[in-house]
Amino acid sequence: MRDENTRNTIIFFVCAALLLVLYQVFVIDPAAKRREAELARQAPPAAAAAGAPSAPQVPQAMTRQAAVAATPRAPIDTASLKGSLSLRGARIDDLYLVQYRQTVDKNAPPVELLRPEGAQYPWFVELGWVGANVPGLPTAQTVWTLSQGSTLAPGQPVVLTYTNGQGLTFTRKVEIDDRYMFTVTDTVANTTGQPVTLAPYGTVQRQGVPADLGKNQIVHEGAIGWLDGKLRQVKYRKWEKEGGGPAYDSTGGWLGVTDKYWLAALIPGQGERVTGQFRQTQAPGVKVLDANFVGQPRIIPAGRQISETTHVFAGAKQVPVLREYEKALGVTHFDNAVDWGNFWFLTRPIFQFLEFIHRYVGAFGLAILALTVVVRLIFFPLANKQYESITKMKKVQPQMEELRKKYKDDPAKQQQELLALYQREKVNPLAGCLPLLLQIPVFYSLYKVLSVTIEMRHAPFMGWIKDLSARDPTTIWNLFGLVPWDPATAPLIGGFLNGPLHLGVLPILYGVTMWLTMAMSPPAGDPVQQKIFQFMPLIFTFIMAPFAVGLLIYWTWSNVLTLLQQYVIMRRFQVDNPIDQIIRKVTGGGRARDVG
Repeated sequence: MRDENTRNTIIFFVCAALLLVLYQVFVIDPAAKRREAELARQAPPAAAAAGAPSAPQVPQAMTRQAAVAATPRAPIDTASLKGSLSLRGARIDDLYLVQYRQTVDKNAPPVELLRPEGAQYPWFVELGWVGANVPGLPTAQTVWTLSQGSTLAPGQPVVLTYTNGQGLTFTRKVEIDDRYMFTVTDTVANTTGQPVTLAPYGTVQRQGVPADLGKNQIVHEGAIGWLDGKLRQVKYRKWEKEGGGPAYDSTGGWLGVTDKYWLAALIPGQGERVTGQFRQTQAPGVKVLDANFVGQPRIIPAGRQISETTHVFAGAKQVPVLREYEKALGVTHFDNAVDWGNFWFLTRPIFQFLEFIHRYVGAFGLAILALTVVVRLIFFPLANKQYESITKMKKVQPQMEELRKKYKDDPAKQQQELLALYQREKVNPLAGCLPLLLQIPVFYSLYKVLSVTIEMRHAPFMGWIKDLSARDPTTIWNLFGLVPWDPATAPLIGGFLNGPLHLGVLPILYGVTMWLTMAMSPPAGDPVQQKIFQFMPLIFTFIMAPFAVGLLIYWTWSNVLTLLQQYVIMRRFQVDNPIDQIIRKVTGGGRARDVG
């Protein structure tokens, strides 16, 4: 019989590897290199209300600068956002996140969020009114008049007006805070001499999806919203192929379009009955995606006016900010804009713990080290039993080898004698598997937190680590930066050196600690298995190399703590171990004591 404990450990590692490889295939994280937020647009509001405008023809793409210059605008200038509001269509369609850079370079351009129609991949927000048999409603081509204010800024609203010449006057007051929330108040005055029935609508529109979006299987990107008491999500690929699904009748809620870190969302009045929908419309050469809502129709008597207030979020998905808006505006489950995943009961507490520690230590890397210690303390009793079992297995390894040789021609007798040895020495070969299996959800949940929370994006740690959410930037192929050469530029093999063969400092440290932890375990009885085990640390070093630095910090530090615990137990049971062997070789000393 083989060493059951070792085999179960390997089964765990192989299963974990398969999981991680599957995620890696889809995650491949050239985060520092790819554009983080290309954007897209277009399409009309939901067809739930009669008279809703139809999808406009998609204009030929021009440069972003030309698209911005093609329409009159009111500038937007806050500490968090810069851009402009288009007077044609009264759209929010030109925004940059000035506190976030596209790369870790401090001189890198800011992240682009929204872009206007006419540019490639537009992404914008449009609000308005729909109604059956009501002529002269504002459309995407309507040019509004800037009647009050000049630059939209905190405490400095702008007011837009449009008179349709048929007895209806539309007024739009747009306000903004110092973060990411717009407050849009629409007023309609009726001087037609007869009642008019209108319903408010809002839409976040995207025209086409850039090729680098929607491929990450661990992070939701696409349509998102909280409608009818549930979280509604449709990934970009499914949205493009199958449409967004049914319409949802909801009281309040919110909906929009999200990328990994950025969100544009509509927040109707939380007491308002609305119909929300994620639509896909085929336009010439492109699929137009939009998340939209239509409110309840309301009658405007002759000589009267009505007002409707809608909030628009356009910015970074900072968890504390989302929660503040959730509380201040009564927005239900707004922090679910962050993709906490199926393990939300772990990912949320893990993030809250990291955020709490970060307040005191000032570095998320140190918070990850603290999290690792807490996880190890939680699993300490189980891990202790695991390592005691491993130590006992290693102690009886010579006796096991003798039994295997003695009964090599009688497998049944060999198994019987091995079981008797386990009972006599009080060894449980399966005791080492459970603690490892229990840590898989924690490992995955931390991976999820590092992948989806913007707080980890471009979060530095120490030395060469500038982004905990990206892979280790160093590489062995230029001696970790000592040689002024970029391996990616190597002819023919540059893609491999900078891709599958990229190997930084932390992955190597992880591999070394994994090798030591495996060396602490008793060797397998089968020579073939022994060879496989010897290569496992090397294989996992390359598997883990593309993953986020924060994850490698966690796993490497966890391995160090494991080694410490194993070492103490093996010394207590007087079992020789690789660490003592290395110390003796380095110091040139003999055996400090008779162990065995």
